Amino acid sequence: MIIFSKNSLLGILMLSTASYSFAQSDLPKGWHLKDKTKDGYQGISLDKAYDFVKGKKSHTVIVAVIDSGIDTTHEDLKSVLWVNAREIPGNGIDDDKNGYTDDVNGWNFIGGKDGRNVKEDSYEVARVYHKYKAKFASVTNASTLSNEDKELYGMWKKADKQINGGDKADGVQLLILRRTYDAVAKNDSILRKAIGKPIYTGTELNAFVATTDDAKKAKNNVLYFFKANNSLEMTNETFISEFGQYLSGEERKAEALEKAPKDYRGEIVKDNEMDYNDKYYGNNDVMANTPFHGTHVAGIIGAARKNGKGMDGIADNVRIMAIRAVPDGDEHDKDVALAIRYAVDNGAKIINMSFGKNFSPEKHWVDDAVKYAESKNVLLVHAAGNDGSNIDSVDNFPSGIYKKDNQAATTWITVGASGDAKGGGIVAGFSNYGKGTIDVFAPGVKIYSSVPGGNTYGDAQGTSMASPVVAGTAAFIWSYFPTLTAQQLKNVIEKSAMPVTVKVTTPGSGKSVLLTDISRTGGVLNAYEAAKLAAQMTGKPPVAQTKTTTPAKPVKKVKPVKTF
Repeated sequence: MIIFSKNSLLGILMLSTASYSFAQSDLPKGWHLKDKTKDGYQGISLDKAYDFVKGKKSHTVIVAVIDSGIDTTHEDLKSVLWVNAREIPGNGIDDDKNGYTDDVNGWNFIGGKDGRNVKEDSYEVARVYHKYKAKFASVTNASTLSNEDKELYGMWKKADKQINGGDKADGVQLLILRRTYDAVAKNDSILRKAIGKPIYTGTELNAFVATTDDAKKAKNNVLYFFKANNSLEMTNETFISEFGQYLSGEERKAEALEKAPKDYRGEIVKDNEMDYNDKYYGNNDVMANTPFHGTHVAGIIGAARKNGKGMDGIADNVRIMAIRAVPDGDEHDKDVALAIRYAVDNGAKIINMSFGKNFSPEKHWVDDAVKYAESKNVLLVHAAGNDGSNIDSVDNFPSGIYKKDNQAATTWITVGASGDAKGGGIVAGFSNYGKGTIDVFAPGVKIYSSVPGGNTYGDAQGTSMASPVVAGTAAFIWSYFPTLTAQQLKNVIEKSAMPVTVKVTTPGSGKSVLLTDISRTGGVLNAYEAAKLAAQMTGKPPVAQTKTTTPAKPVKKVKPVKTF
């Protein structure tokens, strides 16, 4: 979903017929794959990496994408989807006896046996607050509680502070947000009549010459919002839909103080959420009704290469396993834990997790699943989050630090989002950071990839995009250097990261620091350097290199930049 800024929300209500100018990013499509020296962009040097392994045999790597859903009909993804060869499609029988019937391309843990699917869900802070409110609201002396209850009380107090101790202006901001949405919808109605068609892009609106005062005012109001969110390629229809989803989420957050959240998941999934052994729930609809995010992530990792369509993924010998566990809202720990186990049990060697939250009441379930993946030589890649926060001190889940002993998982990589000096700076202004928690930065600004609906493509941004850049690179490395262990692969990714010697801007605070001050490696992912290090570690350097070129791709319909 788009991250709308409060400044843009406030500004649109104060517009008249004034004109505004906005800085536009100079980052081209696919910049994240480019080479700094050759192309001038701080990408991952992918062409050089493929030149380096030219002539070397590759092996197929299965990458699980735990996400919101994937468009399994997309032209650039159909050929790279994982197919469960042990399952006969559509026969209604669990042929492979794994407990999941007709799981041909993966599994949907937030669907019902009746075919319905969870679209939106509540936030974990609200679930925690209301679940334990009756138990802890009257507690005045925590020292009298049992050790188990002390831990729960601490979590509840954190939720209580977030819900009851928020900015008093939040209510006003929500009112402004509602009025803003209504204003956009009203002005859009005027514009559709003036332009003469129901669907238009921000670019078309920008070029439209209004001839009446009402149309001029409507154009300025709506165009301001398009530009403020860098969304000129978006259609009015998509923009209003995304804005509406954002508003709905903010309203759900506001409702958390007054009443317990609706049990969206329980109404559809119908499992016992507190029974971890009740695990064979869900359905096989891995596309469902929320496939944008997962489709974009999957394309970054492995969209079919050199097929003359849309864009190229990073890995050229990959199969994408689709696992749906992330709704519009916060994912549930049980679903995350079982999704990880499903991925491992069905052959995934890399798991991408572009989601997160700041509460994890059943973290021990997730930890056990991560340990299971670690024991099976599986690499887990996780997006750091987009709050501009230091996650050394702010909770961000799932986490590669085990709750029981505070030890770090040895096959876990946490990824921050990088950009380019030409497009806003080396560190993305929205990215979380942390000297002890962020393992590596990778491109996550204006990333061009597949989106659902009509074989289309578009830009999105966030650590959600940076994580699959790492996962795709890891799959590329592992396919050409299959003898590496998951621990060695993690080491290759981190040790080969390109050092950034110039100072960067710390997200949130704006402080100028070295990248080593806000990440473990102080570097940005580089596939070429990773391939060279992998060759050194395995003792099998590739054959002599020859230069390759990438053919031009046809222009496709695009959709707007989103932040995830």
